[in-house]
Amino acid sequence: MPGLVDGQWVRGDIAESEIHGGAFEREPTRFRRWITPHGTPAPADDTPLAAEAGRFQLFVAYLCPWASRTLIARRLKGLESLIPVSVADAVLGEDGWTYSEPQDAGPAIAPVTRHHQLYTATEPRYTGKVSVPVLWDRQAGRIVNNESADILRMLNTAFDHLTGNRLDLYPVPLRGEIDAWNALIYERVNNGVYRAGFARSQASHETAVRALFDTLARIERHLDVHRYLAGRHLTEADWRLFVTLVRFDVAYHGAFKCNVRRIEDYPNLAAYLRELYQWPGIRETVNLEHIRVGYYTNAAINPSLVVPLGPDVDLDRPHDREHLPGEGILERPPAH
Repeated sequence: MPGLVDGQWVRGDIAESEIHGGAFEREPTRFRRWITPHGTPAPADDTPLAAEAGRFQLFVAYLCPWASRTLIARRLKGLESLIPVSVADAVLGEDGWTYSEPQDAGPAIAPVTRHHQLYTATEPRYTGKVSVPVLWDRQAGRIVNNESADILRMLNTAFDHLTGNRLDLYPVPLRGEIDAWNALIYERVNNGVYRAGFARSQASHETAVRALFDTLARIERHLDVHRYLAGRHLTEADWRLFVTLVRFDVAYHGAFKCNVRRIEDYPNLAAYLRELYQWPGIRETVNLEHIRVGYYTNAAINPSLVVPLGPDVDLDRPHDREHLPGEGILERPPAH
């Protein structure tokens, strides 16, 4: 796959190193430092960084669902003025994620045109996958964290004392339910579409596709009587599902051969997708053209590189889910 070997960029099949026995197995992320409100120890990091306005930067791609969920958290938590964002080009080519316009990443590093520059600045002899999102420390000139689940949680709490934003995407009373949905959705839906699309054996592909559509059917039934995954409240579990749903008909249905059904064929899922897309500020985090072009110009899954014109997707139609009880996003009580 394209990636770094001992700090040197190597070109190749994007998924080659993550295929084992014909099945796709995602490489774990490597940088897992945390940010907390005042640099106080966190369960996952004894020496976290303190939240500061302007110190951190988010590097993302509209193509990538993992990056998109961090963009959503940044928007919902009102962090646009505190955390600048750099968006990679739509096409993920032989040079990995690239930036047509050089990106200012702070005084410790030259302007960035290749995403892998962030990795070698952090670890000069780095070997491995070069992924988005990256939460970057502009002051130190190094990656803080490249695990989207961690970044989502950090953005949910670390900067509240600077913004006054009390929206809580991971409220304590719902954490057990959220965690259960996250585990199911990650394995069978978020990563499930990749396991289907990058499979190199018929059996691996069919196993992933069956698990994917069984899970979509289960969620469809749940959404018939629940406004959101955790019931009345919109949480991170919904946004983690949303980033796959919004890409499904445009990309995964065709490019990843997940073509048993479209999301549009599920009345509840399709309406739920539209409701989340229409939530204030969310449509600005979605670029359907980047998604369409990005997936279909990936030679590992579409060797011809021909990009389809469709499908036409209308996410602005009424969602008609107001008949279900829902209270949106909970607010965290102020600290005493």
